[in-house]
Amino acid sequence: MLRLNRITDYAVVVLTQMVREPDKQVTAPQLSEESSVPAPTVAKVLKALAKEGVLASQRGVHGGYRLARPADRISMLEVIRALEGPVSLTACVDGAEGDCDVESLCPVRGNWDRVNTAIRGALADVTLEDMAIPTMFGVPFEAADNAHGAGLAREAR
Repeated sequence: MLRLNRITDYAVVVLTQMVREPDKQVTAPQLSEESSVPAPTVAKVLKALAKEGVLASQRGVHGGYRLARPADRISMLEVIRALEGPVSLTACVDGAEGDCDVESLCPVRGNWDRVNTAIRGALADVTLEDMAIPTMFGVPFEAADNAHGAGLAREAR
């Protein structure tokens, strides 16, 4: 089963909270309170994201974290890599950690590369800004709300 670690999910929750006020510098305790993610987890996430350049950090009394770039220029691929390392489905694909004993003889390696490239591309195409838009059933919340309202209006006629 392909599944991201819970820490990556929490990172996206914390980051989308930061998108609401992108220029504001925030602390781990503030983000924990606003997002309901436990404070130690928020601190761990912020440190990892700052290390990889997704966030900018400032130390000191007036320190905290802020997005390093606009949310539309931060991809989910970057976020996942910052917390989980390279996105690689098998040991033989580019960027994978580990070795495969039959890599040089494998007839499907090129196909795994295609799959891996497609997944990386899909993750690169989804931005933090996209993730910050509330949705209902996979549709942006406002559009879903309007569609639901239009359906009710038709039923009332």
